[in-house]
Amino acid sequence: MSIIHVLNEETINQIAAGEVVERPANIVKELVENSIDAGADAITVEIKDGGISFIRVTDNGVGISGEDIPKAFLRHATSKIWGSSDLLSIRSLGFRGEALSSIAAVCQVELISKSKESIIGTRYVIEGSKEIEKKEVGVPSGTTIIVRNIFFNTPARRKFLKSAITEAGYVADVLEHLALANPKVSIKFINGGQIKFHTSGNGDIKELIYRLLGKEAALALIELTTETDGISIRGYLGKPELNRSTRNYENYFVNGRYIKSDVISKAVEEGYREYLMQHKFPFFVMYIDIDPKDVDVNVHPGKMEVRFKDNTYISDLISSAVASRLKVSEMIQEIPLVKEEEPKLTQSSAEPFEEKRIVKDLNQSSLDIRRILGADVPGSEPYPDAPPTEPEKNVIKASDAVLVNTSVQMELFEDKLLSYDAVSEYNIVGQIFDTYWLFTYKDKLLMMDQHAAHEKVKYEALIKQIKDNNVARQLLSPSIVITLTPSELSVIKEYGDNFKAIGYEIEDFGGFDISLRAVPMDLYGHDPKELFLSILDEISEGRITGVFEVINDKIASMACKSAVKGNTPMNEAEIKELLAKLLTLDNPYNCPHGRPTIITMTKYEIEKRFKRIV
Repeated sequence: MSIIHVLNEETINQIAAGEVVERPANIVKELVENSIDAGADAITVEIKDGGISFIRVTDNGVGISGEDIPKAFLRHATSKIWGSSDLLSIRSLGFRGEALSSIAAVCQVELISKSKESIIGTRYVIEGSKEIEKKEVGVPSGTTIIVRNIFFNTPARRKFLKSAITEAGYVADVLEHLALANPKVSIKFINGGQIKFHTSGNGDIKELIYRLLGKEAALALIELTTETDGISIRGYLGKPELNRSTRNYENYFVNGRYIKSDVISKAVEEGYREYLMQHKFPFFVMYIDIDPKDVDVNVHPGKMEVRFKDNTYISDLISSAVASRLKVSEMIQEIPLVKEEEPKLTQSSAEPFEEKRIVKDLNQSSLDIRRILGADVPGSEPYPDAPPTEPEKNVIKASDAVLVNTSVQMELFEDKLLSYDAVSEYNIVGQIFDTYWLFTYKDKLLMMDQHAAHEKVKYEALIKQIKDNNVARQLLSPSIVITLTPSELSVIKEYGDNFKAIGYEIEDFGGFDISLRAVPMDLYGHDPKELFLSILDEISEGRITGVFEVINDKIASMACKSAVKGNTPMNEAEIKELLAKLLTLDNPYNCPHGRPTIITMTKYEIEKRFKRIV
């Protein structure tokens, strides 16, 4: 017979550590969050061997008094909550009181700290949950924690760690998200003696994106700011050309906490749906502030998941905010020329309490970045252009600009190219490859994909008919009988009302057969049965979820496959009519599947390609 017994404290601590500490990145996350909760506005993180052998986190926060330090390493010891009622209004990043206890259970830990009120600091050493040393030392206010030899007493778990390079990548990813979540905190990351990044902590999110995610991302951003019913949503949406093949560049923070949430991801992706192709994902940095009582962060020990009180409301709010913001932006892609210089970061290993030594260089690089991003910099002038000499008046100096090879989209709030005023000045050059139409307008060459444009026009017209309950149908005589699989029949039953809403009339014909009695109008020569089956196949492959209108919307985008194809000649009168209809749409820039309808190139870029620029 098995005997029930109570585990000893060492085993309990190691089990608890397994929930919090999987790799060095988890340790860094917990320690930096503690520093932020302690009010630090300057934090330095240094690692060696990917954090496996050495992690040091130094901050200028409030510090810990000598008598409190041993208690900080006890399980469920915390200064952030007092009781269960506080779990309903958590604002701090940490609150479980498990981080230091779990880290000390499987690592060799040294803590040096002094509170602002104390005259002298304390050095405390603990290894495998066993206190080794505690003594007074002279140190500045703040806290430094050094973690050595992760899993030194549990070698079996150490074997699951990856290479030092891979583990360092995990640490960098965690720190980038923590820096994005806390733009008013200066975070410096040192790996193997080299500074990988150093944020200024000046609160400028766009500059922060430049430092962490690069120039391409920072130069293609749309600012988002909205507030509804006490829920604030702000940040930056990447223009559609910044699309990625994974969700790794979706950055969102709830009450300052970096999390992963299907609710938020899918809501933002729904807002982008008209602008991105299938299997592509947006780039964005979004901050959501919500009443703590309406969100539960006490879901998982790693605090990477949250539960919203009303998922549907949050989802609809986010998707509508994103869609509305994108609709007011000019979305024609062009290849511009921009002038810029990369700011250089000072290579220094200064700690937060030595920041004055390098603050001048860091501030200068911030000014350089803000100039590149087009921000107003008080007390500074734009980069000057030397007046041209007489032979230079008809040419452009190549040294004045750097070519950006990837396409970016036009800046907001300039005169839009797709407007009635603009189109009246279009010069139609003609059609090429029986697919693309060329126009010139002022100093720009525009190229329109006739299929993408027609597909968009058909899609918008069908959606309007659905909303007005006035979908145009054409009766089939005789009707078309189609034999389906059991799985396909279940799709028809599940989405029957949606098919009806977009113009299909379907009857049960017995067994596995259905009768197609009516289809949407204007199929442009497409076989009704073939088009119906292609829509059915796409739905069967990945069932659509959402409210009735969302499902209609997505099925309509599939139905618009009947638009005029490429390699189809069109005359000038037809293209003028198509262009006029395109102008009536809220978003004329992308087809229902996210492909661009129109792209543009400037005369300047064309002349550069022909080497007319010296």
